[in-house]
Amino acid sequence: MSGIQLLFRINGVSVLLACLIGCQSAETADRQQALASEPVPYYNTPDFTPVWLTNPIDIQQKIPHRIADFAFYDQTNRLITQESVANKIYVANFFFTACPSICPKMTNLLKAVQDTFLHEPKVALISFSVTPWLDSIPRLRQYAANKGIISTKWHLLTGERGKLYELARRSYFAEEAIGFTKDSTEFLHTEHLILVDQNRRIRGIYNGTLPLDVDKLIADMTTLLRE
Repeated sequence: MSGIQLLFRINGVSVLLACLIGCQSAETADRQQALASEPVPYYNTPDFTPVWLTNPIDIQQKIPHRIADFAFYDQTNRLITQESVANKIYVANFFFTACPSICPKMTNLLKAVQDTFLHEPKVALISFSVTPWLDSIPRLRQYAANKGIISTKWHLLTGERGKLYELARRSYFAEEAIGFTKDSTEFLHTEHLILVDQNRRIRGIYNGTLPLDVDKLIADMTTLLRE
């Protein structure tokens, strides 16, 4: 094969790959746009039974559950509280830096969420460490640097185990009904992503290891931004 033939073949493969990537990106965008037209329910109990409401009075009366106040330090040693995400839509998940299985998948997919809403000031991401006795602030800072996490958009939090676990299970329903009554002596490990709206109410639960679920998350966040 001559050099010119080889060059044409390489260029042809490059064009084909570019077309395939472009088509996949377009399909993802189309899917997210279609999903964004769907209403987003409320979740009031740890069994995650969806409640469909639009009337503000009904919402106020029938959806009493809200995320409790919290205060933990992030990878920049900044104290993050409920006030830090006041009037924002945010995604919460639970991870640990040494996790070899589901956490890297979740982090990689959440990176797409970060990048999608990078310039949207009303969106944030919060990842709570479930091994806070290991995940020090310097360790979280290094993890963030390795994963391309932008500290102004995405907070990796560490703090007291008991408070973290209670918040995860009692406020975010992180392990659904099965984990609601567990205490901090039982290890917390879940692939769930929890979507919280501007009023501290839970609006979605997603499998953070599945690209289609994360597409749905992005679509639901887009919908909530229009509410």
